[in-house]
Amino acid sequence: MSYEPPTPPANLPTEIVNTLNESTPERLRDVARYAEVLAEYREREARLAEVEEEDEINERPDDLPDDVPTKATITIKEINDNRYYYWQWRDGDKIRSQYKAPVIPDE
Repeated sequence: MSYEPPTPPANLPTEIVNTLNESTPERLRDVARYAEVLAEYREREARLAEVEEEDEINERPDDLPDDVPTKATITIKEINDNRYYYWQWRDGDKIRSQYKAPVIPDE
């Protein structure tokens, strides 16, 4: 172990370096444990998002428009005595719909 203080990583913000330099050894160990757990959590979240994105690409129905998420389901709406298929999905607190086709297409 060196008797010189360690050199912080160049990409670490100055305010964080200053806070760490003023901290007790016990607080530094707490920060190190927390930072390690937080890093593992963020890496896991990134992996899950990547898997979800891959699943979305792999499971996307052929007739699903690009601007409709894969979680959309097909619903039937009746308008003026005519029935239509719509893609429907939840977007936050809202329900979104996009026209797909008539239930009984004109031949």
